[in-house]
Amino acid sequence: MMEYRDTILAVLAVSEILEIIGAYGIFKKCGIRPWLAFIPFLRHGRMGKCACREQEGSSMMLLSFGIVLTTVTWCVYKTNSLQSMISVFLLMLLMIPFTIYSIRVYFGLAAAFGRNRLWVIPWVLLRGPIAILWGYGRHFDTVDEYPFDAEEAAPEVSGIEAESSGGGLSININKRTAMNFLQRKVLLRDIHLSVPKGHMVLLLGGSGSGKTTFLNAVTGYEKAKAVIKLGGNNIYKDYKSMKYDIGFVPQQDLVRGSDTVYRTLSDAALLRLPSDMKYDERRKRINSVLDTFGLTPVKGSLVDKLSGGQRKRLSIAIEYISDPTLFILDEPDSGLDGVMARALFEKLRAIADSGKIVIVITHTPDRVADLFDDVIVVAKDANRTGRLAYYGAREKSYGFFGKKSMEEILMSVNRREEGGEGKADEFVRKYAAAAAGGEL
Repeated sequence: MMEYRDTILAVLAVSEILEIIGAYGIFKKCGIRPWLAFIPFLRHGRMGKCACREQEGSSMMLLSFGIVLTTVTWCVYKTNSLQSMISVFLLMLLMIPFTIYSIRVYFGLAAAFGRNRLWVIPWVLLRGPIAILWGYGRHFDTVDEYPFDAEEAAPEVSGIEAESSGGGLSININKRTAMNFLQRKVLLRDIHLSVPKGHMVLLLGGSGSGKTTFLNAVTGYEKAKAVIKLGGNNIYKDYKSMKYDIGFVPQQDLVRGSDTVYRTLSDAALLRLPSDMKYDERRKRINSVLDTFGLTPVKGSLVDKLSGGQRKRLSIAIEYISDPTLFILDEPDSGLDGVMARALFEKLRAIADSGKIVIVITHTPDRVADLFDDVIVVAKDANRTGRLAYYGAREKSYGFFGKKSMEEILMSVNRREEGGEGKADEFVRKYAAAAAGGEL
C-alpha cells in the first residue's frame, strides 16, 4: 500500500511540474506575467483570467489549497488509519468541484485559442502535457481578436474633473478597488460629474455594472480613491458631521412591524436629529414628514398593518426625517404597481423641487422618466469595471444613445452575454470626448 501511495504522489508531482512549465508558456501568450505560474494556487486564478473565466479560476485556487492540505494529511498518517481514510474521502469531495471548474476554464481556453471544445477531454486527463503543448506549440497561438489584455481593450482614463455648481454635489471617483480571492479588482474607475441642487437624477445600469458600489462610494459607506463634495464640504473628511445630511434608502425596508408608524418615525428622529433640538421642534418635524408622505392618517397604525405602498413611504420617511441635502433611493418602487409608483416618484420630485438632490435607481425607469432632470449611465467596460457612459439632461440622453427609451439605452450598454448590444466601451469613449469638449 505504501508503494502504491508513493506511486500516486510521484505521478501527481510530475503532473504538477509539467503544468507549471506549460502555464508559464500559456501566460506569456496571454499577456500575463509568466512567473505567476510558479506561485502555488495563484496559478489557477491566473489561468482562469487567461480563459476569461476569473470566477472559476478563483474557485479553483481555493479548492486547490484544500486539495494540497488533504494530500499532506494523507501522507502524514498511516495508510490504514482513520485520519488517512478521512483525508482520502475529503480529497475525493474536493476533486469533484475542482474538476467541474477546470472544465469551464478549459472551455474558455479553447475559445481563446480558437480550438474545438472537445480538447477539454485531454485537458482533464493529461493536464500537464497538454498545458506544455498549448504553451509552447507553434500551432496553438491565441486568437488575435480575443481580449486577453483587458487593460488595453478598455477605454482610457478621461482626465475630466468635476466642480460643484451652486453648492451641489461634485463626484470625482478615480478608482474603487476591492480584494477578491487574493486579487485586487477595480470596481469603478474615472467617474466625474456634478449635480446641482434641485435636480432629480436617474441612475441607470445593468446588473453588476457598479450602481450600488457607486452609491456606497458617494455616501462614504465604502470609500474610494475619490473626492466627494456636498455643498463645498468633503464627505470623506467630514463624514461624522455630514452623515445625517445624506439620506440613503435601501431596497429592503428595515422597519419593525410591532411599532406604530409614529413611534417608528419618532425613534428615527431621536437618532438622526440634533440631540439639543427641543421636543416641540422635533414633534413638528415628525408631523411635517408624516404629512409629506401621506402617512398622517395611519400614524397610529402598526407597521405590519400598512399596505406595501405605505410601508415603502415609511422607509423613505425614516431617512428623510433628518432633512438631508442629498437623498438616495435604491429601487423605492420595488413591489409597487404603476399608479402607486408614479405617486411615490411625484413626491420625490417635490422633494427635489424644494432644493434637494435626489438620486434614484429603478428597474422600470420609463414609467417615470419624465420626472427626472438628469440621467447617469454606469456600464461595465472590457475590463468588467464600472465606468461612466453618460451623464447629462434626460432629454439629450435619447439622442446621445440613438434610442427612444431608457430600457433601450440600458440594453445598448449591457454586455452581449447579458442580452445587450455590448456597446459600453463605445459610449464611455463618446461621453469622455463630448464632456472634454464641453458638448454636454
